[in-house]
Amino acid sequence: MEMKFMLRAVELSRENMQAGAGGPFGAVIVKDGKIVGEGWNKVTSSNDPTAHAEVSAIRDACSKIKDFSLEGAEIYTSCEPCPMCLAAIYWARIDKIYYGNTRKDAADIQFDDDFLYQEIPKDIKDRKIPMIQCGHSEALNVFKEWTAKTDKVPY
Repeated sequence: MEMKFMLRAVELSRENMQAGAGGPFGAVIVKDGKIVGEGWNKVTSSNDPTAHAEVSAIRDACSKIKDFSLEGAEIYTSCEPCPMCLAAIYWARIDKIYYGNTRKDAADIQFDDDFLYQEIPKDIKDRKIPMIQCGHSEALNVFKEWTAKTDKVPY
């Protein structure tokens, strides 16, 4: 762990919060001792609820290294990742997460990610947003096509 990378994530959170880009969150992706991606919360400035700091940093790093895998990289984020960002970190195959603030710290300033952490393990029928399966056979046919596709890029 190198504190300079966390300090950069915190700096990004402050600069972009003050500039009106979004909430007070910043993140950097580090590979081989160098920052390969930076991100900050852009939810309100881009009208994109998925534009969290970690997701933005992952998008930046993958674009720069021209690969969808960040295996061998670490992420430094100013706050414990929300469930969406945590999932994105896993999908990107990042090796380690360093974080500053906790989800409780975020909840204390009205960023209540804990609600989502509580929703995920619930049975589908017990979640706040109704989930209704439909079109299963049609969707399953596409999965079957994927399975047979010879030129697919696995990920």
